[in-house]
Amino acid sequence: MKYIVLGLGHFGRSLGIHLTELGHEVIGADLKIQIVEQLKDKITHTVCLDTTDREAVSSLPLKDSDAVIVAIGEDEGASLLTTALVKQLGVKRIIGRVVSALQKTVLEAMQIDEYIMPEEEAAERLAMRLDNIDIVDSFKVSDRYSIIETRVPSKYVGMTLREADLTNKYRVIVLTTVTVTDGVDKGKSIQNKEASGIAKSDTMLRENDLLVLFGELSDIKKLIEKAN
Repeated sequence: MKYIVLGLGHFGRSLGIHLTELGHEVIGADLKIQIVEQLKDKITHTVCLDTTDREAVSSLPLKDSDAVIVAIGEDEGASLLTTALVKQLGVKRIIGRVVSALQKTVLEAMQIDEYIMPEEEAAERLAMRLDNIDIVDSFKVSDRYSIIETRVPSKYVGMTLREADLTNKYRVIVLTTVTVTDGVDKGKSIQNKEASGIAKSDTMLRENDLLVLFGELSDIKKLIEKAN
């Protein structure tokens, strides 16, 4: 897949490097030439440009990208101007970086529904989510092991965990299942999540529920890819 990361500060460079390592094509853009030069061997493509300049941003392959991530954090004004610009240019998926409550409010007013907080861990988690649309959330427990939240694969809907036999087939452990329901909070649509407790052999796998899996990332991805 192809991603454009605008702003290569600590968060943007971390996200760009993680996505590149996961095998995606990444275009990273920043105003500072020294940053662009530093990252040219770590991110697929790097380019020096002003992300608030319409002509400069228009030169990027926006319509071919699967998502544009506005990763600017130090300058909230530039971040919002860049977000507004890519929105005007018709980008289908925009993910914004949020560093203040006010910025989050403005992004919501601009109908930017996806945003992340500026920790390196968040960058890695976003890279994981972009790498596989079935992964809802994730975090690393160690260099080898991760905990992943993913949708129940269609192949296993209606089965119990005993029948699905995921541990023997894929070497992953199901920690719990999560039921997702739609709700409203202060006039806004929200999703409520409720875990079912520690998973047991008779735990039923239901459509639209989530699985919380523990194991090596390669094994978990194998399960997701083969089961859907």
